[in-house]
Amino acid sequence: MNGKPRAERGELAVVLAGEAGQGVQAVESLLSEAFRQEGYYVFSGQEFMSRIRGGSNSSLLRVSGRPVRAWSDRTDICVAFDEKAVRHLAKRLQPETYVLGDGVPVGEGWRSIDIPLRKLAKDAGESLFVNTISAGILWGILSGRRETIAGVIRRFFSGKKPQVVDSNLAAAEIGMKLGQELKRSGQVSLELPPLGDRRGRLSINGTEAVSLGAIAGGCNFVSAYPMSPSTGVLVFLAKHGRDFGIIVEQAEDEISAANMVLGAWYAGARGMTTTSGGGFDLMTEAVSLSGMTETPMVVHLAQRPGPATGLPTRTEQGDLNLALYGGHGEFPRVLLAPGNLEQAYALAREAFHLADAFQVPVILLTDQYLMDSRYDVDDLPLPAAPAEAAIVQTGPEYGRYAITESGVSPRGIPGWGEGLVGVDSDEHDESGHITEDLDLRVRMVDKRLRKLSLVAEKALSAEWIGPEEAPNVVVCWGTALEIAREAVAGLGRRDLAVLHFRQVFPLPEEMRRRLEQADCRILLEGNATGQFGELLRQCWGIDWQHRILKYNGLMFSIEEVRAGLRKILPGEEVE
Repeated sequence: MNGKPRAERGELAVVLAGEAGQGVQAVESLLSEAFRQEGYYVFSGQEFMSRIRGGSNSSLLRVSGRPVRAWSDRTDICVAFDEKAVRHLAKRLQPETYVLGDGVPVGEGWRSIDIPLRKLAKDAGESLFVNTISAGILWGILSGRRETIAGVIRRFFSGKKPQVVDSNLAAAEIGMKLGQELKRSGQVSLELPPLGDRRGRLSINGTEAVSLGAIAGGCNFVSAYPMSPSTGVLVFLAKHGRDFGIIVEQAEDEISAANMVLGAWYAGARGMTTTSGGGFDLMTEAVSLSGMTETPMVVHLAQRPGPATGLPTRTEQGDLNLALYGGHGEFPRVLLAPGNLEQAYALAREAFHLADAFQVPVILLTDQYLMDSRYDVDDLPLPAAPAEAAIVQTGPEYGRYAITESGVSPRGIPGWGEGLVGVDSDEHDESGHITEDLDLRVRMVDKRLRKLSLVAEKALSAEWIGPEEAPNVVVCWGTALEIAREAVAGLGRRDLAVLHFRQVFPLPEEMRRRLEQADCRILLEGNATGQFGELLRQCWGIDWQHRILKYNGLMFSIEEVRAGLRKILPGEEVE
């Protein structure tokens, strides 16, 4: 681990920790916006327990003059709202870390500074002022401009009574004076990093990126049953449904939600459901129904650790096999896995196009880490025109399941044209009527499966990052992208690259030979069994020299990936 202060390396890492209900997220929101107002790039991420109150939760803010997009274990300064939080964070505190808070234990290998936050808040008139005072302390230590934090506080509390705004401004001032004194006395010595030459135009998180991508894809119907970490998408689209003409339905369960989406597509809408692993379990019969009736379907599957309830507020890449094999019978499907917020937007939009064009279920795999991460992006391109549905006006002789060379039959909707749009979950003939003709059964199965070859030809490319001829490659998928990118870049090796897959099924064939030719293939996955590595072995015969796996409920950090690679590939690194 580089021992240089973060500011010297163009970065500052701030960690906020405490119980649920103590205002950790409020401080995060205030400081994130203040740093952005000053012109910095900010990455914020969260790890939290499954508690409404209590427990130990933390938020990370990485502040830099350059883009920052990945989780780090480094902590330059930490504000702990209780002693429990310090114990919770012990592995992320370094000897140079400043730890501020009430009753912070001393002599534990970091720089402890006891600050009576609760007394300060009580003296300010309200215990809830702990969070605003904490934000002020940090802003004062970093010599932030008063007008910046004051403007952020006014906007944050704009819906409250004027006295609430004034009280929080006063609380922030108390904190700033204390922070400035800590700096003047030499107890804390930290500086903001130098500003870069530009900053991202948009600050969004994964929930917003997926939701906006769905809107850009023409989504006009959403049905779901709440299940973290996917619920934010349902809430976002419900909040903005009237703005974008979206019908949002909270169903009684996931079975109903998935089947309502199929009904919406059958009627001509563009529907999506959003869920997590346990909810997707209940949806698999509907996924199979989508395969048989060739009705488009978009499922957002935000992963969390299982089995069963598992760790409902944590993260994992453990549901790849569930998404790949869920649903009885053989039928084509598409699995997309965004690696960052831009891809979350683009692939959510693309999911609707693929489902519509090929009449298959498309599953968008995210996870808690991506959904709760927020950082700056340059832009999210708007569609040039509204999404056009791949439907036809039916004639008198229309057959919903006409056997075609491509396997894609013309899709009509009831009421547009003279034809009857018949669908059935039983095996059927070209008109959609139930059949027991076994030869026709074979032709229908072959027709449906032909679409898989067609989808494979259109598979989204994987991304090779690093030296073109690098003999060693880190292979990852989904949300490991930015962590792997930064970890490998920090090693500065000319013999190491990253290969990231944003489409995990069907696989993009153009990367097969390149992966086969690598001398050392290193699998990086957030699960216990290396599910994507096994898929590559099954499909392409790829074997692995090394695997770096994590499945404790937390996402990889840059530092642990870098440390793992140093063990695997010893040798001199280039600064």
